[in-house]
Amino acid sequence: MSGGRIVETETVSRTVRNPVAQIVLSSRPVSWINTAFPFAAAYLLTTGSIDALFVVGTLFFLIPYNLLMYGVNDVFDYASDLRNPRKGGAEGALLEPRLHRVVVWAGVATAMPLVIAMLWLGGTRHPWSWLVLAISLFAVFAYSVPGLRFKERPVLDSITSSTHFVSPAVYGLAVAGAEPTPQLIALLAAFFCWGMASHAFGAVQDVVPDREAGIASIATAFGARATVRIALGLWIAAGLLMLLTAWPGPLAAVLVVPYLAAAWPYRSVSDAESGRANGGWRWFIVLNYGVGFLVTMLLIWWAVLSSG
Repeated sequence: MSGGRIVETETVSRTVRNPVAQIVLSSRPVSWINTAFPFAAAYLLTTGSIDALFVVGTLFFLIPYNLLMYGVNDVFDYASDLRNPRKGGAEGALLEPRLHRVVVWAGVATAMPLVIAMLWLGGTRHPWSWLVLAISLFAVFAYSVPGLRFKERPVLDSITSSTHFVSPAVYGLAVAGAEPTPQLIALLAAFFCWGMASHAFGAVQDVVPDREAGIASIATAFGARATVRIALGLWIAAGLLMLLTAWPGPLAAVLVVPYLAAAWPYRSVSDAESGRANGGWRWFIVLNYGVGFLVTMLLIWWAVLSSG
């Protein structure tokens, strides 16, 4: 039996058998809120109303967007995911090959009607919002599809990953007609640094399986220890940038501290032991919900102050 066949046999127990469950799992339900919330918050705080575009956009960035982003990634990363013990659960599905085409088409079929509706509802009032949405969708596919594979281009992988999470917010602001003030730009820059830090730290735990599969990443290029420190620096930069935002935005600067605490124990981790960083990554997933709640409270406070 070949080595690849042994790996596939050993990992079959990690694969969810139900086809529908596999497809849903491939969209990372635990992360749906991370893309839907930025759009919803940006649009709602700019327009002050819940309308058809708010509902359609939130639904798009909640499920179809994530199915396209993560599902396509799971399809083209299947060979390497077989070697990765993290895959087969909340951190990524092990899609059976027979479902690969189904997942791609499911993402396209669920996304297309909503994208068309968003373009129609947005109209021509803010045409550059079309460009933002195009960039957002391009980044979703460019990260994984052969020929582009930005995920295998060190540093560009983290930039593209951050675009996945920041672009829904930028689209929400653009289609709502928000004015690009210095404070707003600082907030988006902070969010972008947070996104890059999150991707970089997440890549550390996969250094060994990625190298075995011949996959390049920011972590395989710089090494586990240096990448953790890059992530720490980017989180610190995000906190400093929040100090430049409109009140009560500066209070959000302290929200990077939990992420620093989660990553700090791995600041000197070796490449050989980089898998231990998964412990910090699991804390990261939990932190997103707690920090997200606090960010929501700050946004409500800002909205109250702005309307006063």
